[in-house]
Amino acid sequence: MEKDTISSIKSLLSTPQHIVIIPHKNPDGDAIGSTLALSHYFTMKGHKPVVIAPNDYPEFLKWMPGEEAILKYDSQTIRCNQEIEKSELIFTLDFNALGRIGDMGLIVEASKAKKIMIDHHQQPEDYADFMYSDVSMSSTCEMIYNFIEMLGDASLIDQDIATCLYTGIMTDTGSFRFASTSSHTHTVIGKLIETGIKNSEIHNNINDSNSYERMQLLGCALGNLKVIPEYHTAYITLTQEELNKFNFKKGDTEGFVNYGLSLKGVRFAAIFIESHQDKIIKISLRSKGDFSVNDVARTYFEGGGHTNAAGGKSDLSLKNTVDKFISILPNYQKELQSL
Repeated sequence: MEKDTISSIKSLLSTPQHIVIIPHKNPDGDAIGSTLALSHYFTMKGHKPVVIAPNDYPEFLKWMPGEEAILKYDSQTIRCNQEIEKSELIFTLDFNALGRIGDMGLIVEASKAKKIMIDHHQQPEDYADFMYSDVSMSSTCEMIYNFIEMLGDASLIDQDIATCLYTGIMTDTGSFRFASTSSHTHTVIGKLIETGIKNSEIHNNINDSNSYERMQLLGCALGNLKVIPEYHTAYITLTQEELNKFNFKKGDTEGFVNYGLSLKGVRFAAIFIESHQDKIIKISLRSKGDFSVNDVARTYFEGGGHTNAAGGKSDLSLKNTVDKFISILPNYQKELQSL
């Protein structure tokens, strides 16, 4: 972030402000962790922050300090609109297009509050007054650490802030194994641990909360796993009927796509999940090396994300969506075989 931008934001924050902090729809660990961490920081500085999530999120994220105060736009719309209307600053975290927050996007766009975007996804839209965008960052939580440090307040990062930041960095890096994990990422993690957080408990809270039904659903997903060797590609499908059979809850399919990518010789993996409620097929894409699933998602599935992790959707049937996916693989034959 440029010095002039930091100076301008410092000036905005020099007096107490009513601040709204927003993550993307269907928020993950990085989205919830970054918004809560920033909220704790602003409270410490004498501001009045409120976190508004577009909708609910998985149970395994509901233990983080301050989580109970998060408002959900889809179920608390009137209250959330009031908060947005009286806000003086709006921070949008872990997304860079207002379409990622659903119906709330129009309200945020119309707001006269100054808008600050902090995000690490590719191809940001130009809606914010101030933008901290860096696709090389492992996570938005790592960027929030940098942001607080740029404001000269790294010493204020306490255990609550550190717990939230650690959670987001850990989840968005696949427990520090993804290529986006840099030496700086590990430096930040070291400083967060130095605050006294219980990092092993954080891992347990995220990873050891499986229900029996989720494990059964995973077994079903793995039973549906298909491999296309000539394109070094694997994919998983889950029908609405299969989700219902195992009492699917939000977040239950988190990480399933990575099982396909873990296969020897596979460089591109996808999962296609039928959603009757949303009337779409939800798609998650993962890759190894320089193969950009962000490009695939943007070109064919109305989505986007990072080089190695992206998401999208399809209005076609599950079968037709899979057929479309298979049909585009020859377009990437050279890239998939040269990784």
